[in-house]
Amino acid sequence: MLGLAVLMFPASHRLDIPYTVLLAATGCLLGYSAEWGIALQHLGVIHDFLNSLNSFHISSDAVLYIFLPVLVFEAALGIDAHRLIDDIAPILLLAVIGLLISAFMVGYALHWISGTSLIVCLLLGAIVSATDPVAVMAIFKDLQAPKRLSILVEGESLFNDATAIVLFGILSAMLTGNSSGDIFSGIQSFLTTFLFGILAGLVIGRVFCSVLSKMGRYPLVQITLTLSLAYLSFILAEHYFHVSGVMSVVGAALVVGSYGHSTLSPETWEKLHETWDHFAFWANSIIFILVGMVVPKIMGSVSLNEWLLLGVLVLIAFGARALILFVALPLFESWHSSAKTSKAYKGIMLWGGLRGAVSLALALSVMENAAFTPEIQRFIGILVTGFVLFTLLVNATTVGTLLNILGLDQLDPVDQIIRNRALKLSLAKIQHSLRSTAQNHNIKPELSDDILRQYQKDEKEADDLLSRSRELSENDWIRVGLFDLCALERAGYLKQFEEGFISTYIIRRLLAQVEDLRDGLQTGNAREGYQIYSAEILEFNWRFHFALFCHRKLGISRKLSEHLADRFEILLSSQTVLRESLLTALPKMEPLIGKNSTETLRSLVEYRLKKTEKALHLLQLQYPDYFLMLQKRYLSHTAIRLQEADYEQLRGETVISGEVFKSLEADLQTRIRKMQPRPILDLHLEPEKLVRQVSLFSDFPSDRLSHISRLLKPMLAVPGETIVRKGEIGHDMYFISSGCVEVEMLPTPAHLGSGDFFGEIALITNNPRTSTVKALGFCDLLVLSDSDFNLFLEDNPEIQKALSETAGKRIEMGGLN
Repeated sequence: MLGLAVLMFPASHRLDIPYTVLLAATGCLLGYSAEWGIALQHLGVIHDFLNSLNSFHISSDAVLYIFLPVLVFEAALGIDAHRLIDDIAPILLLAVIGLLISAFMVGYALHWISGTSLIVCLLLGAIVSATDPVAVMAIFKDLQAPKRLSILVEGESLFNDATAIVLFGILSAMLTGNSSGDIFSGIQSFLTTFLFGILAGLVIGRVFCSVLSKMGRYPLVQITLTLSLAYLSFILAEHYFHVSGVMSVVGAALVVGSYGHSTLSPETWEKLHETWDHFAFWANSIIFILVGMVVPKIMGSVSLNEWLLLGVLVLIAFGARALILFVALPLFESWHSSAKTSKAYKGIMLWGGLRGAVSLALALSVMENAAFTPEIQRFIGILVTGFVLFTLLVNATTVGTLLNILGLDQLDPVDQIIRNRALKLSLAKIQHSLRSTAQNHNIKPELSDDILRQYQKDEKEADDLLSRSRELSENDWIRVGLFDLCALERAGYLKQFEEGFISTYIIRRLLAQVEDLRDGLQTGNAREGYQIYSAEILEFNWRFHFALFCHRKLGISRKLSEHLADRFEILLSSQTVLRESLLTALPKMEPLIGKNSTETLRSLVEYRLKKTEKALHLLQLQYPDYFLMLQKRYLSHTAIRLQEADYEQLRGETVISGEVFKSLEADLQTRIRKMQPRPILDLHLEPEKLVRQVSLFSDFPSDRLSHISRLLKPMLAVPGETIVRKGEIGHDMYFISSGCVEVEMLPTPAHLGSGDFFGEIALITNNPRTSTVKALGFCDLLVLSDSDFNLFLEDNPEIQKALSETAGKRIEMGGLN
């Protein structure tokens, strides 16, 4: 059967028919052929094959447990989670609210027309309202639909699949007497199953990713574990957590898709996608053949009344979907900040909502369940199967034509101009290369001229297209260039990760930064958006501030040390990529985007590089020894990569044999394993050491320093942080062990450095702070609280004298703090 199914793939391209449609048609043909295959003994193996189909029965469990986890996982793995989150509001509206509206509209309409039980009709509505991710994504991949349209349709199909299965379970329980039918318990059950399903998938996926990160030397193990993940996330959710298995698979796949780049090597990541393409292709090929084979058994004898009901079902189902897309969605978008969905997109989403394996699997589960009466089984089986066939044979075969009519199969105007300009540059370069090749190989000019004329004709056509197109604004060209730079930056970080220069966590942080930069380009002014987001990247995030809080309030400094070490790595990686990838790529971009736009990009990158270097310099000043250790570690990694590249070159030039190469590579791997991990950053916040660095205490004996250090609490201040604010009540004074602060005062700010102190006036006078003090860089401070202030002065009269004299002078000057 697999052999037969995969041969339909080239046939579908030759016949210009969607692959899934041809598979379903082939399955129908096999189903009918099996009926008369018994009488074809003279055909040998073909007779045996057709005869075996009579005893082969596809069950709903086979579809849901064998095929669905693989198909859903592969579909979700290919979705950009970042883009999905951008459109999550309209997707959830369509997938959850939209499906519920559709199910109830279909259910009530069929109940009114056919007289069948309302719960049965609602059950039918739930089944036929689920767009099938397998069928939808197979069609949209072939059609090369616009990215956002694909995200909307594919995201909706994944989420409403789970919604339909959950609603189906609730209504089935009502029909079979296993549930009370209370609407509130139904809503609670739905929300719990749906939300906890995706939560289960996210947790399971995250656990698996942590395992994958430790299997870096075994790519086959990593890829195989993802297959286990698809089934385990489904089975654990369905049978042990009693939540949605489909949503669990979606959640797990989204986690792998998000963290895969930063967990697996680029080669393994590429192989992973290739392998999953194979898994999905095989499963897709088999499932639609099997689905088609079921059709003859279900649709063998359909009455006129049932055909009429099927026609009514098609009209109501697509009418309900049109109502959701053209009425409910615009109302939602009018008060929500999500991007508006065009009418063309809505048209494709209406017509492209195909049904397939999931709907038939749910119908089969009804037909297999003895708790349902034969009338209900026939009602569900015929109408669902007929509706699925309609969407596959009518919608799937015409959605490409609709895309063409609506112009969605074309590049947008900006991309069209970029394409034509890139084509023109490429054609000019090819002509130059062809002339050189012809001269170097003594090829007759008339032969090369004949080929060149075709390229000259193509270049002229590209010129004509450019002349007829509208001219892009400079902002458009800057946006195009910045998107290219973001792609280059992402590639640069991935290369550093592949070569072992940065850790899994750091590459994840860096890739997230690139996504933030790309988000900034979606604003009206691309240059301003890039500047804003590149500045935000250098700021300290909430995780760092939480670590800072733990250090100051709880005395826990380990997390703060880790965050500062991460910042070192991130800034060093950013500096390298900005210098070596982005700035060097700008000259190559100039012919495409123009000189003015290129100069703008250069100024943006250089400004960002300057800010990055400044942030790195502040860290280096605070922790010079650690910076030297990182540089040494970087050089060690570089030496190993150079050695590895040299071995590869020697093998490629056949200077060394494969056996010699393996021996050298084994020695190199041993050396890599012996390399030390990233060193731990010592914050140097031991109170006694900090006290010794303050000139005020430098002459004190050890016992007094030990006593003083018990009263003073170490504190790390970060660049730009406001340590004390003018007008607030003061509860602490500060001694500067290292670093520099700025005191805001007129006419010019004052600067205090190592050995100085501030904040004493508020404690002596019991008045509010007279000035704002900010850290200019990283500062090691010693904090003396007001509760220990008097005790401290009593024990240290010489310090009391120094503080009083300094405070008096500062009060005369108008107050420093």
